[in-house]
Amino acid sequence: MAAVAPFRALHYDLARTGGLAPVVAPPYDVIDDEERRALVAGSPHNVVEIDLPRAPDGGDPYAHAAATLRNWIADGVLVRDDEPALWALEQDYTGPDGGRRTRHGLLARVRVEEYGAGRIRPHERTHPGPKEDRLRLTRATRHNMSPIFSLYAGDAWGAVEEATSAEPWGEVTDTDGTVHRVWRVSDPGVLEAVTEAMAESELLIADGHHRYETARTYADEVGGEGPHRYTLMCLVSLDDPGLTVFPTHRLLTDLDPSIYEPLGAGLKELFDVEEVALEKLAPTGEEGVGVFGYVDAHQKRGYRLRLRDTAALDEGLASRPEAYRRLDAVIHETLVLEGNLGMTEDDIAAKRGIAYSKGTADALERIESGVADCAFLLRPTPVEQVREVAANGETMPPKSTYFFPKVLTGLGFNPLS
Repeated sequence: MAAVAPFRALHYDLARTGGLAPVVAPPYDVIDDEERRALVAGSPHNVVEIDLPRAPDGGDPYAHAAATLRNWIADGVLVRDDEPALWALEQDYTGPDGGRRTRHGLLARVRVEEYGAGRIRPHERTHPGPKEDRLRLTRATRHNMSPIFSLYAGDAWGAVEEATSAEPWGEVTDTDGTVHRVWRVSDPGVLEAVTEAMAESELLIADGHHRYETARTYADEVGGEGPHRYTLMCLVSLDDPGLTVFPTHRLLTDLDPSIYEPLGAGLKELFDVEEVALEKLAPTGEEGVGVFGYVDAHQKRGYRLRLRDTAALDEGLASRPEAYRRLDAVIHETLVLEGNLGMTEDDIAAKRGIAYSKGTADALERIESGVADCAFLLRPTPVEQVREVAANGETMPPKSTYFFPKVLTGLGFNPLS
């Protein structure tokens, strides 16, 4: 079972920073240079200075992050709690589908363990580059900056719900319009109730695989027992009504014009093809195995693709469990990218000729503008399917899931020493 515990957080003194709004940021891996500059312009204490560091003199960014962190602690911008607590997080958001929801999570520290049944499971593949960056930052700062987003079965939120009737410790509305509210919960009885509710939990990492594997590496480097054996997570129940998964669409770029004809022929061999209006291109809600929306910059007409049968898929992936073989992202990767286009796993990992889009309108705009050559629109992957794939010990292709909203960085930090 996963070991979940409260922690003595390092956090901003909101009286010094003017609240959370000037200092929080999205996760580091979705921030571009322009957004980073805007965040720092809004406050010199914005969390990107220590989570996505840039040394002003062109020096070591990780040393800059460590020095900045020490200075903020010395100046009282960041303060350490005297007693352990959990942090209850409520997120009111409008999803990409236009639906309004509320998601609930708990910020806690979780003991770092090897992946396995009854403990912690991954669901997506990882790559070396991001892990090296996060490892160097962790070595330098000795803190977890950004929480890993994980899912569990059960209802630990019920134990803290009464505490959230009070005014939150902090509140901020992000650029997507999501309202984030945070409560610090230190009542020993509540903490014990949460610990009991999580006692039999297996955790499924939804977002933050690179950070988790970094935490494992760092814990083994330091060795022995201590705070470094834990990492910061935001834990959300699989039964939370506000938990949703949205699709990430696939775009093909830089295609040679000569590829359109063989690509089209290959698709017709594998899929039943039906022309549809562009406004009905998204396959959300469609039943069946392997259903996609397709449009290309050559014809700019919409098509519904339905996998004709699973024979080629089952033969090519005979050693993989059925739950894995039925994933739309796997079907697209195996039959289209690797089968029709001859891409390798390295090509896909390096995004050679591949891009991703979080919304139908964005994907269509990129086709219309010529930024992308083809778009394959996917359906959302149900949470239960994600869970089943992970339970079979499999990891999904990159960008198979899009959990929205993101958990902000800067709500609190987990000291590792």
